[in-house]
Amino acid sequence: MFKYTYISLLNKSLLNTIIALVITLIFPVYSMAQGSITPNYFDSQERIPIADVRNIDRLRFLTTVDFPPFSFLDENGRLTGFHVDLARNICSILKIIEQCQIQALEWKELPDAIKNRQGDAIIAGFAISAETRQDYLFSRSYLELPARFIARNADEIDLSVLSGVKKPDGPVWQKTELLKVGVIRNSAHEAMLKDWFPVSEAVAFDERAELYKALKTGDVNLLFGDGLQFSFWLSGEDAAGCCQFLGGPYLSQYYLGEGLAIAVAKDNPDLQKTLNYGLSLLGKNGNFAELYLRYFPNGIY
Repeated sequence: MFKYTYISLLNKSLLNTIIALVITLIFPVYSMAQGSITPNYFDSQERIPIADVRNIDRLRFLTTVDFPPFSFLDENGRLTGFHVDLARNICSILKIIEQCQIQALEWKELPDAIKNRQGDAIIAGFAISAETRQDYLFSRSYLELPARFIARNADEIDLSVLSGVKKPDGPVWQKTELLKVGVIRNSAHEAMLKDWFPVSEAVAFDERAELYKALKTGDVNLLFGDGLQFSFWLSGEDAAGCCQFLGGPYLSQYYLGEGLAIAVAKDNPDLQKTLNYGLSLLGKNGNFAELYLRYFPNGIY
């Protein structure tokens, strides 16, 4: 944690940029697979104790049906999604596929289901916070959702001007006014943009549709926000191939949280260790990368 009483705008901008670059570079590690960047949270040299699964009679994962592409009902009414397949892969690699079950509930029902032992693990994007840590143990993170910039394909923009490291008068970006960056109002991304990229003009929008329209019409030069949401929009009909990711990814536990993890009851540390072991095996043997590319073919990193 950096502490300072006074820093000039230039030095503060430089400091913010250094912090952003360090966080981006060291965690997680990225690898190339089939032309896409895939996250790798699992060190091949890491030694995690082998999980003893002999006493597991049942492992019931709880999820929802309204969180695509993580969990949703397909055209045949079958539960599917990234979280569903991740749970199945964990059970398969631990060789307990016969003991595994996956049940979909409404979001509000998940806490009571764990408390009443209706289920054993929540795999539904449950937020990791000081409050939720009072009631749950969490597995290691298997996916962080980065912040990203997107810009129109035809625009050549040097992102270094946003942090004050480079003045906006070079050959790439000739305009002297601040770059306008669209962002969702009162979001973590808005706060992150203003702190990490202070030499920019944040333009806040209440709705995503307004945000995307402003970029397409040129009312803003860039958008800054959730890489997952941006990835889906860029590959959709509304974007129509107009735009692309620029720079990043940018990760910050302070602004964006600790990522996605599996929640288990506070009194079940053995299951937490078992899930960590399963996740580490999936990362090391390449199954996690294959699963990631299946559901995020355009990538979020």
